[in-house]
Amino acid sequence: MPAEHIELVARRIAEELFNQGHLSAADELIAPNAIDHNEPSGTDCREHFKHVATMLRSAFPDLHMHIEDLIAEEDKVALRITISGTHTGPGAFAGLPPSGKRFQIQQMRFARFANGQMTESWAIIDMFAWMQQLGALPARGSGEALLRGH
Repeated sequence: MPAEHIELVARRIAEELFNQGHLSAADELIAPNAIDHNEPSGTDCREHFKHVATMLRSAFPDLHMHIEDLIAEEDKVALRITISGTHTGPGAFAGLPPSGKRFQIQQMRFARFANGQMTESWAIIDMFAWMQQLGALPARGSGEALLRGH
């Protein structure tokens, strides 16, 4: 599969599934037997991506994933993504009720493709920064974390 094709599929997953909330895009763009290496073995990757998109868009109606960098080679892509949104709900996120706070974090994602679909995915995301920006954890350098330890 040419690098240009896998680049397009990766961009469509971010745009159509996460930015626009079109869950049917997962059925087209993610293979039925795809593996998400961040989830327990046996997790249905396609359904998991749909669940995550639904949950994130419920908690952050203005959710936006912007691909800052994308490198495609052979059957793999590497992406640096900026994810942003405002926690206005109606849904909760990680047990947190809507806070009205805005966040912006980075995600690194690696994926493999075959036959026009994503077949494997690995991701690294800064959940600590995300929780800080939503007010669930003290801000860096605030000293609150040290005070709580006493």
